[in-house]
Amino acid sequence: MDKKKSLIALSAVAIGSVIYNYLKPVKSKVEVVRNFDIKRYLGNWYEIARLDFKHEKNLRNVSAEYQLNDNGTVKVINQGIDQNTGELKQSIGKAKFVGSETEGALKVSFFGPFYSGYNIVQLNPNYEDALIFGDNLDYIWILSRSKELSEDRKKVYLDYATACGYDVSKLTWTEQGDILETTDQIPVE
Repeated sequence: MDKKKSLIALSAVAIGSVIYNYLKPVKSKVEVVRNFDIKRYLGNWYEIARLDFKHEKNLRNVSAEYQLNDNGTVKVINQGIDQNTGELKQSIGKAKFVGSETEGALKVSFFGPFYSGYNIVQLNPNYEDALIFGDNLDYIWILSRSKELSEDRKKVYLDYATACGYDVSKLTWTEQGDILETTDQIPVE
């Protein structure tokens, strides 16, 4: 195959992937929170635990900030400190509701048109802590408005996650120390 045909074939595959990921719905087989209020969910959250994956590997002081955009989407700012280098790592993305804005089923993207599930499956009535599932058993987060979560609340979330098929023994418990040690670090996207 010559260079021109190879380029056309690769372009077609890339465009097909983008279209598929843009149009496919992000769904989860778990029940999400009903009567959800995005305005109460906005603001800062600390990561208490996660199933580790490439983009959060070796991070501590992990937090997420959610801001409402004018167009109804949600700006997502995730950041943490790399334990090995001391560098601040930051990712900025956006989230959209999958269906009704009163249900905690969203899809989030940090990489252009590629979205992943962000399903709020358990939520403290005062919006003080939450349990989030991804599209599959590889993604789970426990978040809190404070850097610590009571053992009672952890147990509620761990029991629920276990009942849903998650291996909670593989959770990484996020080290939440002081706020960023230096202010001269450049965020990395």
